[in-house]
Amino acid sequence: MNAPAWDDPELKAGGMVRAALWLVQEVGEGNTFTKEQLRAAFPGVSQIDRRVRDLRDYGWSILANTEDASLTTEEQRFAKIGAAVWDPKERRAASPRNTASAKEIRATLERDDFLCTVCGIAGGEEYPDDPNRTAVLSATRRTTVLPDGRQEVLLVTECKRCRAGCPDATARADEILADIRILDPAERRRLARYIQRNRRVSTPVERVWSAYRRLPADARAEVLSQLEAELH
Repeated sequence: MNAPAWDDPELKAGGMVRAALWLVQEVGEGNTFTKEQLRAAFPGVSQIDRRVRDLRDYGWSILANTEDASLTTEEQRFAKIGAAVWDPKERRAASPRNTASAKEIRATLERDDFLCTVCGIAGGEEYPDDPNRTAVLSATRRTTVLPDGRQEVLLVTECKRCRAGCPDATARADEILADIRILDPAERRRLARYIQRNRRVSTPVERVWSAYRRLPADARAEVLSQLEAELH
């Protein structure tokens, strides 16, 4: 289905759909826009800012200065297009379902120590590889296959970046348990300690390996040469 023009006077669509078309046709992915530009494009449209925020529920990535420190308070970045909400069929397929209540969201965040369960970042913390962005946490409904094969939709804490990376991935507790069962007893005990502490404690070998991988290639080659010499 071809996208209609955002300013077509014959277009029978609400503010969210028209705002989505305006972002695609006038702003473009990766570019910034201001609240003033948005309101000028939709004069008299009530709560057009909220209609743009609603697009996030359909997979659109629209960043504010709390998520991208390079932006001013008036700016937003249209980072990534989501579902084609102007197509009724695609909009229905992507429509957010089973929205969590405020109480459920709070309980999920507290249970997960206000940390993303994927990358471990805290809400408001800068990403180490992207200091211009700070993490925003949310409680995401994730389809989960439990160890006995039952399938349920459960809440988990994720940052927006991790959520965007695998929005529809199914969590497989059954596969993880199967992988655990093939570990040797010492490895299973070590894993149990990680799980009980909710923290992975690296071994000396893992710490040296991590430091080694951060060396430039020439330095790594010299370390390897020394190691091989000492082993013979």
